[in-house]
Order: sequence, then structure tokens, then C-alpha cells
Amino acid sequence: MKAKKLTLVATFAVAALALTACQGAAASGGSGGDGAVEEIVIGALHPLSGANAADGQQMSHAAKMAVDEINEAGGIESLNGAKLVLEAVDTKGEPETGQSEATRLIQEGASALVGSFQSGTSANIAAVSERNEVPFVMDVSALDSILEQGYTYSFRVQPSGGMMGERSAVYLKDMADEAGTEIQRIGFLYEQGNYGASVYKAFEAKASELGMTVSTAISYDPAASDLSTQVQQALAGGVDLLAVTGYYRDGLLISQAVNAMAPDVKAVFGVANGGYDQTQFVVDAPNGGEGYLNANYRIDVTNDRSKAVAAAFEESFGEPMRTSAALTYDAVNVIAAALEEGGSAVPSDIRDAIAELSYEPIVVNDGPVEFDSAGQNKNATVSVLQVQGGKTLTVFPNELAEASYVFPAPVK
Repeated sequence: MKAKKLTLVATFAVAALALTACQGAAASGGSGGDGAVEEIVIGALHPLSGANAADGQQMSHAAKMAVDEINEAGGIESLNGAKLVLEAVDTKGEPETGQSEATRLIQEGASALVGSFQSGTSANIAAVSERNEVPFVMDVSALDSILEQGYTYSFRVQPSGGMMGERSAVYLKDMADEAGTEIQRIGFLYEQGNYGASVYKAFEAKASELGMTVSTAISYDPAASDLSTQVQQALAGGVDLLAVTGYYRDGLLISQAVNAMAPDVKAVFGVANGGYDQTQFVVDAPNGGEGYLNANYRIDVTNDRSKAVAAAFEESFGEPMRTSAALTYDAVNVIAAALEEGGSAVPSDIRDAIAELSYEPIVVNDGPVEFDSAGQNKNATVSVLQVQGGKTLTVFPNELAEASYVFPAPVK
């Protein structure tokens, strides 16, 4: 009950933030005769159109759901029941659009921002947030360098690319050892952007430390129409396992190439892969993607509150809640909890309250959401998922699993 109350409080707090951002900006709703805040605006920036619209629309829905829950429960208690107002905008997946929209939202009175799915877009929003001293809580954006700028108003709920790459290697080794299967040589495919490179670098370093060698590493253009050559290169010389970091479309192309080649590998293992845990993958992939593994952030399926939120989302919006949307739900609640705990809608006060916050999320975490001095959720982590019988299930670590993993899981 305490965690639930904190979640609701956090969401309410977000709205209060928006009203007082940027001194001199026109706040939505205004204040009562006694000067009390009545409404708090939160800006939600996501790709509502373009290649990543499916995720962006879900993330926007999750932000609305969190705000509605808080308002229906009475608003932000420490601010006399102030209501949250969500301003959802379309970044189109473009860094420049994200930057201009963030600037506009702040000028119009937003007290805090959440977003934005693409790391490049979030990097620009973070710069705007810092200049205007308005808190920005990143839901999905893995690029490590965003929080390496010395910013004090930007925070990230999800694990960074480096954190995901490192933990993926640890879990792969743990699973292989537990199954009595030796993994010595790994072929690694990764999308050629900063995201893929940062995940690969962290994975390779930790894998080497654990006695596994990335014998072949191939980067690729995720916009390519065919990736058969790159798959052949990654498999060259014989490898025990194929690791893949990328997105949905390129991940699907790789699965098609792997199916055509039928290599003698013990598994295909996604490393923070944005495709292998999507519901559509089991529909589009050869053989339904059966056996594919993926270490990525994930809703905590062992947590009653997480299950209740996911069920409510599906009932409201007609489709299962993606983890990207769950991270948005958590990000809004982080802001709301800061509003409630700090008892202030002043952006600098909200920022200070976020920095000291301890919040129980609905996604898998190694403890509560708590931020280090750079703004990174220091307890963020991943779990391992596997396609089994047409469903993507959490299979590792064992205490979070909803099914036992199959390993080796050779390509059929």
C-alpha cells in the first residue's frame, strides 16, 4: 500500500511541477485566490509518428494513465490536491523537433518533462532542460553520454547502454554455467549508431572478463534491406552463440537470415535488443522466433502492482503494455513522488526531491529507483526473456522468472 500511494503521489506531483516552471511563463490553470497551485503541467515528448510510433503512442498513453490515476485519487496531497495536466507532443523521432517542442513546453509553463525513446532526441531535450533548469526524467534512452555532460536536471529511469551490455554478459555466463553449457566464442552483430556501439563495448569487456571471447564483431546499418552478409560475417570461423543488439526491423531481418543459414549455434541472444521482446516478433519471425533470448529491461511479472498496472493498461488501450510504456509510467510517478515529497512545484525544488527520491517501480530493478550524482538510476537492470510457445516470457534470473529457460536453444 505504501508503494502504491507513493506512485500516485509521484504522478500528481508532476502536474504541479509544470505550473511553476520558468518564472514569468503562463501556467495552465493558474492559482486560487490564496496563491495555491491548482494545476501542474507535465510535458511528455515521444515519437507519436514515424518508425517508432507504436512505442511512442504507448508511452504517451502510459503517461496519461498515470496522470489520470493521480487526479482521480485526489491530486497531489501536499499541494492541496493540485491536479496534473499532461501536455503530450510528437517528437517525430527527430532531435531538432524534440528540442523545439521541449523549449515550447517550458515557455508555456511545464514544470517537468518526460521522454523520449530515442537517445539523440533525449540528448537535445536534456540540454534544453539544463539551460532552463526544469527537470527532465528519461524513460527510454540508453546512450551513456547523455548523463556524462555534468547535467543536474536530467535523470534516467532505465539502465544505460553500458549497464545493459555488462549485465547481459553476466546473465549469459550464469545461465550457461547453470545449464552446464560452455560458451567460448561469440559472434556479435550490433547497429552502427552510438547505442549499438556502447552496448557492444560494455558486453565485450565483461564477457572477456568472464572467460568468453567475442571472436567476431560486425556493425551494420539498421536501415539496410538485407543483412545476410553481415550475419555470415558474424558467424565466420564458427561461434558458440550469436549476440545481437539492434531494433525491431533489423532484428527481424537478422532472424530471417539466421533461419535461412541454420547455423550450428547454441542460441541467438539479444543484448538490449529492441525487437526480440516485441509481441509482433513472434508473428513475423521464422518459426515464431522460438527459443530466441533477449536481455533487456522488463516489467516485473512477479510484482502484483506491476501486473495490475499492465492489466489496466491493456483494458484501457486494447493492447499489452510494452516495457517502454511501463518505464514512462514509472517516470511520471517519479516526478509525482518528488512533488509530493518536496511539497513544492518549483522546478528547482522538484529537481532536488527527485535526486533524493526512493521509488518502487513496476519494471525490474535491483531495488528502488534511486539516482546517483549523474542522474542515473543506480539500481536499474535487465532480465532475460525467451520466446516460448508463441509468448515472450521472463526466464532469468530465476527469482523473477515466469518460466524455466531453455538453453541451449539452437536455431530451428
